[in-house]
Amino acid sequence: MFDNYSSYEDRFIELVEMEREEEMERHRSEIENLSPEERQSKGRALLHLKGRDEGAGLGGSRIVKFISGDELPDHEISVGDLVMVSDDDPLDTENPTGTVVEKTNYSVSAAFKGDLPEFMFEKDLRVDLYVNDITFQRMMDALEHFEIVTGKKMYLRGILLGSIEPRFGETEEVEIKNEDLDDSQRKAVKRSLEAEDLFLIHGPPGTGKTTALIEAIEQHIEREDTVLATADSNVAVDNIVDFLNDRGVDVVRIGHPARVTETLLEHTLDHMVEGKEKYQRAQDHWERVSSIGSRQDKETFPSGKWRRGMDNKKIKKLAKKEKGMRGVPAKKIKSMAKWIELQEEKNRLARKARELEDEAVDEIIEDADVVCTTNSTAGSDLMRKREFDVVVVDEATQATEPSCLIPITHAKKIIMAGDHKQLPPTILNQEAKENGLEETLFERMLEIHGSDIKEMLEKQYRMNTDIMNFSSQEFYDGELVADESVADHRLEVSGKPSGKHMKKIFDPENVVLFLDSKGHWPESSRKGSSSKENKKEAKKVVDIVKECMKLDVAPEDIGVISPYDDQVELLKEKLDVEGLEIKTVDGFQGRQKDVIVLSFVRSNQEGNIGFLEDLRRLNVSITRARKKLVMVGDSTTLSKHPTYERLLSYVEENGELLEV
Repeated sequence: MFDNYSSYEDRFIELVEMEREEEMERHRSEIENLSPEERQSKGRALLHLKGRDEGAGLGGSRIVKFISGDELPDHEISVGDLVMVSDDDPLDTENPTGTVVEKTNYSVSAAFKGDLPEFMFEKDLRVDLYVNDITFQRMMDALEHFEIVTGKKMYLRGILLGSIEPRFGETEEVEIKNEDLDDSQRKAVKRSLEAEDLFLIHGPPGTGKTTALIEAIEQHIEREDTVLATADSNVAVDNIVDFLNDRGVDVVRIGHPARVTETLLEHTLDHMVEGKEKYQRAQDHWERVSSIGSRQDKETFPSGKWRRGMDNKKIKKLAKKEKGMRGVPAKKIKSMAKWIELQEEKNRLARKARELEDEAVDEIIEDADVVCTTNSTAGSDLMRKREFDVVVVDEATQATEPSCLIPITHAKKIIMAGDHKQLPPTILNQEAKENGLEETLFERMLEIHGSDIKEMLEKQYRMNTDIMNFSSQEFYDGELVADESVADHRLEVSGKPSGKHMKKIFDPENVVLFLDSKGHWPESSRKGSSSKENKKEAKKVVDIVKECMKLDVAPEDIGVISPYDDQVELLKEKLDVEGLEIKTVDGFQGRQKDVIVLSFVRSNQEGNIGFLEDLRRLNVSITRARKKLVMVGDSTTLSKHPTYERLLSYVEENGELLEV
């Protein structure tokens, strides 16, 4: 709880600034310390490109295509990324930044706002992946927003500070639209309707959190509430749009089309607005603006050299009289006057074009049942003055509190969904992390206002009961129940497994297994790396996955997880199989596979398990599997931690604990 809003605002502005500086510093440091060629080899820069003007984009933006004479090297720059363009100094703060809208083997195209420097259309350009500072600024704006609020917003501010309790009313019997909802989902929906200010939907793994959230949105639409639905990532927002579209809800997705899943492009504002007559008129105006610009190029720009202290009015007056002044010949005066007249016409047309675009956009947003954006985009100029009866924030436990505040500035009522027992938001700055930036608004509201403001979903539709039960007992007070459709489903394989261990691993009766190295496979570190790897453990994981595929389990149904980047990289080198996913724990959040093979890596005499102590990572790791969970690790190291000791005991009692 905070004494007042000033202390709250000051604290979070400081934390956001720490995180912003950390991200900027990482960006600057890499550019400073790596040669252009080294940065290109890492895939974060492209060199020796030429810029070509590709014309206008939405809102008067300009598309520039950066072309290479040869095929581009492998790189990480993707559609939707923010890139910076430079000619000789990539650290120059004046370098333009734009959003990638298209990539081919030979080119990358990006959209830019505002005037562009001449060097953008020359040779030997450099394009770098860049930090998006806009999100940090929008967090700051959101924090400042609540400093001066009145009315209903003051009540929300009091709830955020912990000085006011959220209110609940009563609602009549709710007619659920999605008949497949279970009892706990229905209860969560009903409670969300009774909430007047704030409600939390707690969705453990596989419990259909988004399904319940979509029903809550539909019910609020039924009450004629305006709804804004957001999430921190584009993928999560697209998921909401997909669900709403399947339910027949009229939804508009706001955000750069380059960041939207291709199948959902028809629901984007950019696509929908193209069909509006006002927008088409606006494009005619923009074309005229461009045409006038070409005519301007033939006239004299009224720079200081020619202006000589004369204002526009004076230049136009002299031109009318066909007079020169202060050493500037009448011909130059006349040309400058023509340039000024053309500029005034450009400004008039641009103003009208923006007005028409705004009107077309307003029509679409006002006609939609639900507006969907990322948390950050909710702070864009387009959204700035809009208010909604209900703001829904999905994946709220993966977003920082300042990130969630961005959409909340538009809210009269807040519904957040997430699971604080799974992965938290990623924080780069260690000091900011230790001082509370990792704690989410979802968690803080639970701590302050208690469990009365939330409903936990209890039935899960992913895991066999044996996979589910440890997580249920350890993280959810034993309240999770497996739906009968998954409670006893098992992995069926074709053929006979080879060897004693493989027979046990792929016995359908053994759903949960732990292969114990007993300290015989020590961890190691690569030179210059802070990550960890375990080569012998990796070899065993490779053997298991290959055996799994040999038994006709499709690569797409297998997932390999390790908490450590270096182990993931090692496994990818040894298992280059199309369709097989090998990722860190963070990469598997929200995902599921029939089979999960989990490599813990840590094995040392000190019993040091490093960041495996973050038990949320363990929870995510062991709840990705649907039918079989195979863990590989060292019990002598892991069991130094009581939770891992309980995990090993659980496997021994409910599955197979094998020594390797």
